[in-house]
Amino acid sequence: MKLFSLFKIPGGLKLLLSQMVQTTASPLSAFWTFPCVLFSALLIAWAAEAAQFLISQGMALAILAWVQTLPEFAVEAVIAWEAGKDPSRIHLMTANFTGALRLLTGLGWPMIYATAAFFHRKRSGQPLRQIVLDDEHCVEVVSLCPPLAYFFFIWWKASLTLVDGIVLFLFYALYLVVLNKIPPQEAEKIEDVEAIPRWILRQSKVLRTTVISSLFLAGALILYLVAHPFLESMLALALGMGVSTFIFVQWVAPFLSEFPEKISAFYWARKVDSAPMAVMNMVSSNINQWTLLVAMLPVVYSMSQGHLSTIYFSPDQRAEILLTIAQSVLGMLLLANMSYNWIEASGLFLLWFIQFIFPHTHYPISFVYFGWAAWRLAIGFSRPDQLRAFVLFPQLMKRK
Repeated sequence: MKLFSLFKIPGGLKLLLSQMVQTTASPLSAFWTFPCVLFSALLIAWAAEAAQFLISQGMALAILAWVQTLPEFAVEAVIAWEAGKDPSRIHLMTANFTGALRLLTGLGWPMIYATAAFFHRKRSGQPLRQIVLDDEHCVEVVSLCPPLAYFFFIWWKASLTLVDGIVLFLFYALYLVVLNKIPPQEAEKIEDVEAIPRWILRQSKVLRTTVISSLFLAGALILYLVAHPFLESMLALALGMGVSTFIFVQWVAPFLSEFPEKISAFYWARKVDSAPMAVMNMVSSNINQWTLLVAMLPVVYSMSQGHLSTIYFSPDQRAEILLTIAQSVLGMLLLANMSYNWIEASGLFLLWFIQFIFPHTHYPISFVYFGWAAWRLAIGFSRPDQLRAFVLFPQLMKRK
């Protein structure tokens, strides 16, 4: 039965999707869209930094991650819609979400450490040995487990269905429920935040809440309005430089659509005290994309075809997915000891860079990722401190 034929897609949505696919922009648009994206990211970062004192830091970062990944959701939705009309484009849909996730972990996480290390040495003259996470950050680390474990099943059956989407959505909902149990940051830490969030927090309760909400909404609105012309201008630049469609979809588009979250993360990474928040910003985005982003794909794909449809993955697409799973599993285990050092950051970047330069090394690099992850897991069984996040998590839940 063609269940999706019961639901009429609004004409406005059809027009929006059509425009996002067909509209072209001049590379010169980057001169106004780029500053707007920067400004929107700062507004949202200030709101999240202040909001962590009213709600849990994790919940603030989850809101931040969702708002910041709106461009990535828009890009992936358009690709999924087009794949529904032309199934030969399914590989572009897989390329986009795997490329986005690998960029977050392989480039984003190491860049956070590099930024924190640079500013720490500049201020203190001493090297930064590691970024130490707060106890409550165990929630984000542990919350990566369910979607990653389920994705092994998706990879094994080589398909993505609406049922899979529902399961992934429930994982994200559970993640939010857990985050809601964590208390806000302590008031004495307010002096550690930047000037603008500190000013917001010193206002009356009503004004403070209004300003924070307004910053989130304003940042999201600017990002929503600017994301498409920004991406289109960069697309024009990429095509003008002769970048192939597949390379653009897998690497260029995700890099640009994830640009807002990178700005926020690097904004926090400048200070050692807020560097853990920068790392968790990226981890929260990982969780967001492993769950909500992928859960959206079979929905949009089915709507495009007019009936319930299954997305099937070819052997090449499965290799992309396995590599992405392997990288995220390793990233989760590297953070399981609640710290992040230069060796781990360098290793993640090096492995990402190798598979970026040599695309046909997917299986060898996956083997290295899984090997490193297995080694960390083996050490964790003999040294529980190496899996401290999984010890802290149940303790944290019992205290709430």
